[in-house]
Amino acid sequence: MSYDESPSPAPRRTSRTTLTIAIAALVPGAFAGWLIWQATGGSDDGGPARNTSASSPSAGSGEGLGSPGPEPRPAPSDSPSPSKPAPGDDGAPGDARPAPGEGPLAGRVVVIDPGHNPGNFKHTAEINKLVDIGTNRKECDTTGTAGNSGYTEAEFTADVSQRLRTLLRKEGATVKLTHENDRAWGPCVDERAEIGNKAKADAVISIHADGSAVGNRGFHVILPALVKSGGADTTKIVAPSRDLGERVAGNFVRTTGSAPSNYLGDDTGLDVRDDLGGLNLSTVPKVFIECGNMRDSKDIALLTSAEWRQKAAQGMADGISGFLKR
Repeated sequence: MSYDESPSPAPRRTSRTTLTIAIAALVPGAFAGWLIWQATGGSDDGGPARNTSASSPSAGSGEGLGSPGPEPRPAPSDSPSPSKPAPGDDGAPGDARPAPGEGPLAGRVVVIDPGHNPGNFKHTAEINKLVDIGTNRKECDTTGTAGNSGYTEAEFTADVSQRLRTLLRKEGATVKLTHENDRAWGPCVDERAEIGNKAKADAVISIHADGSAVGNRGFHVILPALVKSGGADTTKIVAPSRDLGERVAGNFVRTTGSAPSNYLGDDTGLDVRDDLGGLNLSTVPKVFIECGNMRDSKDIALLTSAEWRQKAAQGMADGISGFLKR
């Protein structure tokens, strides 16, 4: 999604060799996919090699809003339908899962935060209300962005979140969603953080798609910066959140074939920020993922593909599972 404020500066560029060694030590299997992509110099659509030079960043990524794009249209027919949560686990009754207490992730709690709510378009006064995010005050939420055809970020994030939930439940995890489009608008970014905190989640992932300039392609994972201001204190979650983010990024490359962002993160697929309430106010390991740029024709072709969205969910699930099994 995109913002009406400029993003925090990207972290200082480090040696590609040092980064490769560090992440490969954490996720050798997942990062192998990243290295294969780099070696071939291509992307999943058979296009030219990525641009490794620094590009102008988008208006931003995460919780805010730049240009929202066309008005939302009905969700595609291949999108999962929201369903009533089962007690203690926000899963659809039809989701396959192990017997209670079984599976490699049994006893683990994962919170999935689908970015934005499709009803936000009709509740601009409510979502423009400012909330305290520790470092400053920021809008409760935004509408998110959309592709030129009208496919909205909120539709995309709802679909991928439900796919991810099903995959994690199959491994025995207890999965909670911050919302399932079951409310008129919101929740606000501070409430989204509090949902993960109250659940004492072992991992939280907030799912988004960006709204950047044409030609800006690829995904990036946003990590919390060290923040200790007001009600925000990320001291204890910075390190585990980075571990989570690196695992998600490596597995996302491996399963989707998509490249790390060519406009943020110095080609690492990782970006550190201190201006997102969802991260600042979290007391449990949490990352954001921007899965692609909805304004680029090649990226939106992926984001609107049910097959690719399933791969995206699998990559996130593999990264989260690896983090929880470490």
